[in-house]
Amino acid sequence: MSYKILSKIDPPLLASMGVLLLAGYLALASSGGELFGRQLAWLIPVVLIAVGLPLLNIKAILSYKWVTLGFYGFCLALLIINYFVAPEISGARSWIQLGVFQIQPSEFAKAALILFFSSFFALRHVAIARPSIIVTSFIYFLIPTALVMLQPDLGTALILFSIWFGYLLLSEIKSRHLLTAGLILMLLAALSWSFFLADYQKARISALFTPNEDPLGINYNVIQSKIAIGSGGFLGKGFGQGTQAHFGFLPAAHTDFIFSTFVEEWGLLGGFLVIGVFIYMIYRLLLLGRNSQNNFARFVSLGTAVMLLVHFTINLGSATGLLPVIGVGLPLVSYGGSNLLTVALLIGIVQGITERRARG
Repeated sequence: MSYKILSKIDPPLLASMGVLLLAGYLALASSGGELFGRQLAWLIPVVLIAVGLPLLNIKAILSYKWVTLGFYGFCLALLIINYFVAPEISGARSWIQLGVFQIQPSEFAKAALILFFSSFFALRHVAIARPSIIVTSFIYFLIPTALVMLQPDLGTALILFSIWFGYLLLSEIKSRHLLTAGLILMLLAALSWSFFLADYQKARISALFTPNEDPLGINYNVIQSKIAIGSGGFLGKGFGQGTQAHFGFLPAAHTDFIFSTFVEEWGLLGGFLVIGVFIYMIYRLLLLGRNSQNNFARFVSLGTAVMLLVHFTINLGSATGLLPVIGVGLPLVSYGGSNLLTVALLIGIVQGITERRARG
């Protein structure tokens, strides 16, 4: 295998991914053997995708417009099927059951939107200020988002919005058009509050401003999360010694609050390590995007970085009570195979289509 092919693999990026995966597996292993086993089963396809895609001529494959458009359409079809066949779990129809495993089509929609918008804006970035381009891109964003809101899944809808809005910012949209888009989005947010958000979703958002009220109700999760983080101290209680997750005090300890689970056992030192690695991964993605030789590669890298950054911000904000709890996991750390596959797919594609000119 030639050095040219091997040079497409970015070791620091894969190393960062590995550290985050390890943190997630450590948290799952200490709190749930069954969940750990299921998550471990996803490791093989995740590694194959992240390492194998860069070795393929993925740049040539994605150069065909019908590939990104087809993937976008396929994910829309999955979302439609999901709405009719998915069982209701925790008040949402977000997962399709496949034997002992579950897939979450809305996770794949994030990758589809990133790839589609990368192709869309790469060809139109010079004319991004045209209202027709903004409206067209908004429609492409709105279709999967509307299907996601029917589940309902506010967290994923916000991630999809962040991807679209991030592309507008990255495309150097003019300030007046950005202001117009902001006003329209404020109107849509008001309409969503009145007609689309469920009562429990409104309660979670409102609870952000009353953190000390209803400690056994709407604020229970966040309070228990803070207790888990605070009780870990600097070095943590040790592997398998966390009480909040083990004794069931901390709900969603393997998904929304896995960071709290990890910090309780590995302390603030372990938490800072996870945060540092995550920031470094985003830095590598931005670096690869900046040094890429074509707009499509640049947009895929930057779009992936935006998605991960928003995931990271919302998840840690929820765990610490700085943001509402809206069901957004920590990528590569939280339990869930669909998210693992999505992140691995995007990282594999980024490595396969960017030119590595950066050092370090």
